[in-house]
Amino acid sequence: MPDQVTRKHIDLALQGGGSHGALTWGVLDRLLEDSRIGICSISGTSAGAMNAVMLADGLEKGGVDGGRDALAAFWKAVSDAARWSPLQRTLWDRMSNNYSLDHSPAYLWFEQFTRQFSPYELNPFDINPLRDLIADTIDFDAVNRCSSLKVFVTATNVRTGRAKVFTQPDLSVETVMASACLPYLFRAVEIDGEAYWDGGYIGNPALYPLVDDRATRDIVIVQINPLVREELPTTGRAIINRLNEVTFNAALLKELRSIHLLHELIEAEGLESERYRDSYVHLIHAHEETELLSASSKFTAEWSYLVYLMERGRAWAERFLNEHFDDLGVRSTLDLGQLFSDSFRLPCVGDASSDNVSTD
Repeated sequence: MPDQVTRKHIDLALQGGGSHGALTWGVLDRLLEDSRIGICSISGTSAGAMNAVMLADGLEKGGVDGGRDALAAFWKAVSDAARWSPLQRTLWDRMSNNYSLDHSPAYLWFEQFTRQFSPYELNPFDINPLRDLIADTIDFDAVNRCSSLKVFVTATNVRTGRAKVFTQPDLSVETVMASACLPYLFRAVEIDGEAYWDGGYIGNPALYPLVDDRATRDIVIVQINPLVREELPTTGRAIINRLNEVTFNAALLKELRSIHLLHELIEAEGLESERYRDSYVHLIHAHEETELLSASSKFTAEWSYLVYLMERGRAWAERFLNEHFDDLGVRSTLDLGQLFSDSFRLPCVGDASSDNVSTD
């Protein structure tokens, strides 16, 4: 193992995205495998929050190997639970190795009904198998005891429209469910008299808890929602899906712009100090691959698909480490100035592949 002095510490920002969160599982698995990397804090939303608390549970009980095993067990439990879901691929999609649900009659019915009726009407008894799965697989006492990893979980306060960031020792089934509460699917989650929706609306994920972390200056964002789509959406479904992507990326872009402005202020005014800390920002992402993932496939949880996504996530992380490990603690590898220019084009981390993935 490398000398402790040479170990590089990072914070992670994990996006939500349904079963596409298995991409993040793969990224985490590869990072944990590298003894040169230490993870100090994770800010996560929705599936990102689930990955974060599952990792904290595993780290507390079994160290790095325990963290990797816990993540694998969680995603296998997700797949096992989805086996009986009515949202299944058609026979043709199975034969053509297409994991999209765009042609599934059950999914099309589900999509239309959730646009016309609220979960208060469709699900009067508030039945939520995901809540039961979280409760059965994650030991929140261990999560809240975990001293090796700080976890921040973001939800959106329905009344105020502001972000609420939960952390240890107050993490629970309800805080994670609040972070993953899509309002057209689930009832708002009530915590201490306040109602919460999915944190992606206001922080996907929230970066400011990581900017304040003095243990490291490196923030690594694991981006699983496309920032850029080159093709103009022209169908009703494509327009709605792109609007959802734009909405769930807007808060992240706003925080990145604030970090960029702080960078410029520090550079122009020489404000570098313990009070005005600069941050190094990095991105693990492969936009060509995420563009190929259909929005409906976020509801696909077949084990073969989750394993495929996990392996792609590992490849993203492998590419990032090969190209940018030496930059950690030295400089940002995400050019924020270029990000907010009209000519911005995302770099690709990982080789684009269309295997096992289809948009339609």
